[in-house]
Amino acid sequence: MSNALPPDRYPTTTRIGDSRKWLVWVLTALVIVVGGGIAYYAYEKFAVKDIDTETISFDIVNDATVKIRFTVTRDDSEKEAVCIVRARSKDGSETGRREVYVAPSPHQTLEFNAEIKTSQPPGMADVYGCSFVVPEYLNKS
Repeated sequence: MSNALPPDRYPTTTRIGDSRKWLVWVLTALVIVVGGGIAYYAYEKFAVKDIDTETISFDIVNDATVKIRFTVTRDDSEKEAVCIVRARSKDGSETGRREVYVAPSPHQTLEFNAEIKTSQPPGMADVYGCSFVVPEYLNKS
């Protein structure tokens, strides 16, 4: 008995599948890179921040002043920080802003009261954001 296979029934091996394997590897790598990019973007956007704020209340004093009460929570309470609070009119446009210095403290969460002068009658006040990068003119140390 011969070990030879009939050529019409069992063709010799070809390299047609190699191009498909290459395409599968490229597509897999592309999916991994795109997925990693989406994960990084989501982490940066939704991750816990180093400084967190919460507006407790605001009171409209008159047509040119609003008072805001807010808390600041820092991961590292020994670092100084600055927060920007702003007043907005009823149409949503910003009508005033102020920087509030947050001194180093043994407490992670601190409460602040700030008065904001406005160029138009205020409708509300909020915390725009906070940063550990404190300008020299606010540096109290």
